[in-house]
Amino acid sequence: MEQIPQTMRAVAYTKSLPIDHPDSFEDVELPVPEPGPRDLLVRVEAIAVNPVDYKIRQNVDPGGTPKVLGWDAAGTVAAVGAEVELFTVGDEVYYAGALDRPGADCGFHAVDERLVGPKPTTLSFAEAAALPLTSLTAWEGLFDRMGLRTGAPEQGGTLLATAAAGGVGAMVAQLTRALTGMTVVGTASRPETIAFARRMGVDHVIDHHRPLAEQLADIAPSGVDYIFSTAGTDRNLKDYAEVLNPFGHIVAIDDFEALEIGVLKPKSVSFHWEFMYTRSMFQTADQAMQHHILSRIARLVDLGILRTTANRDLGPINAANLREAHRIQESGRAIGKTTLTGF
Repeated sequence: MEQIPQTMRAVAYTKSLPIDHPDSFEDVELPVPEPGPRDLLVRVEAIAVNPVDYKIRQNVDPGGTPKVLGWDAAGTVAAVGAEVELFTVGDEVYYAGALDRPGADCGFHAVDERLVGPKPTTLSFAEAAALPLTSLTAWEGLFDRMGLRTGAPEQGGTLLATAAAGGVGAMVAQLTRALTGMTVVGTASRPETIAFARRMGVDHVIDHHRPLAEQLADIAPSGVDYIFSTAGTDRNLKDYAEVLNPFGHIVAIDDFEALEIGVLKPKSVSFHWEFMYTRSMFQTADQAMQHHILSRIARLVDLGILRTTANRDLGPINAANLREAHRIQESGRAIGKTTLTGF
C-alpha cells in the first residue's frame, strides 16, 4: 500500500479577489484528508477547470481560511474507507466530486466512491480529467431530464446545443450523435470554435451572436425538438419558443435572475433544470448513478466512440498556472477544457 504523507501540497484562496491579483491563489501545505467509510483517498494526477470554480472563488469569501477548489480530477486510489466496494488501492479513476466538500486542487483528495468512475484506459490523466463534470451534466440532461433513450438510432429529430465548443456543449453533441439518431445543431461564432464544434460531432453550426430563429429556419425547417441551453437561456427564450415543436423540451444549466416561461405554454414545452451536483448535495438514494454514468462514458471513450474535450494543458498544478486557467475560463472564450497536470 502506498505510504500516505501527513501533509500535501495544494492550491487555495483565502479571500475573493480578481483573478489578476497575485494573491487570488496561493500555494499552501495542508493536512491529507482522512477518508470516510465510503470514501476513496485519491492521489490527484490532473485537474480541469470549470465555470463553477471561478463562480465560487468570486462569490464565496472564506474569510482567511484556505479554501480548495477544483471539481474535475483524475488520479490513483491511494487508500479506501472501511465500507468501499467499487474500487481498490491502485485503481485509476476520474470524477467531479461534490460541491459541499473540498475540491481536488490538492495532492490527495477524499471523494465518495459512488461519484467516481474508472478512468478511460486510452486517455492520459489530463485527458480524463477534462470529462467528468461535463459528461455527467450532458448525460443527465439528455437522458434523465429530457428522457432521450440511449442506444436508440431510430430516435430522430433535431437537437440544438448552445456554446457547442464549450465543455458541456461538446459532450452534448457527442452523446447525442453516438447514442441517438438525432441531428445536432450547435452554436459557435469564431472559426476556431466552429471547427472544434464540428470535431465534436455537430452537424450544423449557427452563430449565437445572430438571431437564432431565422438561422434555424434554413437548417431545421421542420423545427427543433430539444434544446440544451448552456448559456443565454433568458436572452434566447423567445427564439426557443418560436423554433421548438409542440411538446418539445428545454434543459438549462446557466444562471439568470428570472425567466418568462409563459411563452412556452402554447406548445406545451417542458422546461428542465440540470445541476449535476444535486445528487451529492442532497445525498439522494441514487448517487451511485454517477458511478455508472462515468463507467459507461469510459467504455465509450475506450471504444473510440467519444473523445476527450481537453484542449490545453498549462503544466503543473500550482497557484500561477491555476490563476491562468481561471483567467481563460472567465474570459468566456475557452474552447473545450483547460487542464493542469501533476505537482
